[in-house]
Amino acid sequence: MLDKRITVTGANGFLGKHLVRLLAKQGCRQIQQANRPQYDLTRIEDIVRLYDEQKPDIVVHLAAKVGGIGYNLENPGSLFYENIMMGVPLLHQGFVHGIEKFVALGTICAYPKFTPVPFHEDDIWNGYPEETNAPYGLAKKMLLVQAEAYRRQYGFNAIFLLPVNLYGPGDNFDPRSSHVIPALIKKCVDAIEEGEEEIVVWGSGKATREFFYVEDAAEAIMLATKLYNKSAPVNIGAGFEISIGDLVNLIVELTGFTGRIVWDDTKPDGQPRRMLDTSRALREFGFQAKTGFREGLTKTIAWYRENRRPLSIP
Repeated sequence: MLDKRITVTGANGFLGKHLVRLLAKQGCRQIQQANRPQYDLTRIEDIVRLYDEQKPDIVVHLAAKVGGIGYNLENPGSLFYENIMMGVPLLHQGFVHGIEKFVALGTICAYPKFTPVPFHEDDIWNGYPEETNAPYGLAKKMLLVQAEAYRRQYGFNAIFLLPVNLYGPGDNFDPRSSHVIPALIKKCVDAIEEGEEEIVVWGSGKATREFFYVEDAAEAIMLATKLYNKSAPVNIGAGFEISIGDLVNLIVELTGFTGRIVWDDTKPDGQPRRMLDTSRALREFGFQAKTGFREGLTKTIAWYRENRRPLSIP
């Protein structure tokens, strides 16, 4: 890939910054970025202009409208529309413009609500996604349908990767749209700084999740871009499961918060369990996550403390 023109959509985002940095470190010499406001990928004219201006050989589509459970509950329509209008025309125009490869990033939210754990790629069509994030999950899942259809009809090389929940330095800590790990880190660190004696956490704590360190995710995408050329979807993750209750206790320990934890069980848990079978990624392109969860959380907490806006003094 060293001399290929590689366009990364959403390159200014959380995962995008890590992937661009890794590609450059690997020696890729023609890395191009597609970010707002230069390109609004929900507009077909901007997508066509992107291909005409950048003339990519490979497109890695990371751009997405995303958020946690609360954000999904409040914005199901825009999450569905913006994600499907970014992805489907972008892949189609990649075919029209004759690019060599399209790498589509899906989401674990595409899996059925009650998928047997660990989630295997063959289970992805065995039910409807969990209701709170179904519009987002289904919009991203259409890229899998499209990639497989275009490969069958046109021989177009599009692949589809299914990452589990990401976390790490540079994550989104905005409480209006953040996912569970940055939300909990922010609550604990801010509570310590502000002298608060309790934090409120959504749900019952019984749901389980798998978390994937962002630098490991960038490596998985890089390896798949380089080595994987099949239509079957591929899970990328760390291959472990932790309850939200245990996650809260671990973040409380690592941040040093000593106050009370109040569980708001009027709020939804989301999908009951999440953990991926990652054996296909290991078999097909040799990927295995390297970063331990405690290590990754420690680095993420340190990043937030270093980059947190100081409290304003009245």
